Amino acid sequence: MPVTARTAPKAPSRESRSADTRALTQVLFAELTSLEPGTPEHDRVRAALIEANLPLVRYAAARFRSRNEPMEDVVQVGTIGLINAIDRFDPGRGVQFPTFAMPTVVGEIKRYFRDNVRTVHVPRRLHELWVQVNGATEDLTVLHGRSPTTAEIAERLKIGEDEVLACLEAGRSYHATSLEAAQEGDGLPGLLDRLGYEDPELAGVEHRDLVRHLLVQLPEREQRILLLRYYSNLTQSQISAELGVSQMHVSRLLSRSFARLRSANRIEA
Repeated sequence: MPVTARTAPKAPSRESRSADTRALTQVLFAELTSLEPGTPEHDRVRAALIEANLPLVRYAAARFRSRNEPMEDVVQVGTIGLINAIDRFDPGRGVQFPTFAMPTVVGEIKRYFRDNVRTVHVPRRLHELWVQVNGATEDLTVLHGRSPTTAEIAERLKIGEDEVLACLEAGRSYHATSLEAAQEGDGLPGLLDRLGYEDPELAGVEHRDLVRHLLVQLPEREQRILLLRYYSNLTQSQISAELGVSQMHVSRLLSRSFARLRSANRIEA
């Protein structure tokens, strides 16, 4: 009997996996809202939601590969944003969870780079020399009972004074200045006392980011019409004159844009 070669089953496409994840997420959120927070069953469903949406975190983290930070660390930070998004998500808003969660995940990762990663890269040689300068400074301070001069440190290590100064400058990148520390020499209050008040519009940042994310999914012409209508405050008649089309056509395009925005929750972020 002839042997018939079997065709290996095709792996599910990315679109298929995304659709499955969206469907599972909707089911899990429906179950989560019916459970009492803090109960074992609520924690189980919440953990399942985190696990199901980890690919979203990895997708967001991949945008930061060029930062030379361990990808595991970036994914962990992004997962914190995912958890925050899960805890704040309201399925009744009519927005797909990935669309809602992406700005929060990316924002958490950006905050991590802003607060925890040095913006100035210190060359390896300078870093190693800084360790020696630091050690020599401590030894000379004990020996002389005072802080050593740059010349004394340079003589101790048999290097130039300019190298000592470069090392001392590089060493400052390892220490963050306290917001409460007074400004040296000018008698001014600390940075914390000079920060501005909390912007009352801060709560709307998330919503504006979400709208911006949805807006870019529209064709360029429809984006322009929306901007002219709601950013430049032009009437439909003025827009029709600006674009050289009829006012009726502008009205149809606006209606179509709104319909696309309302249905954008079916499109993965």
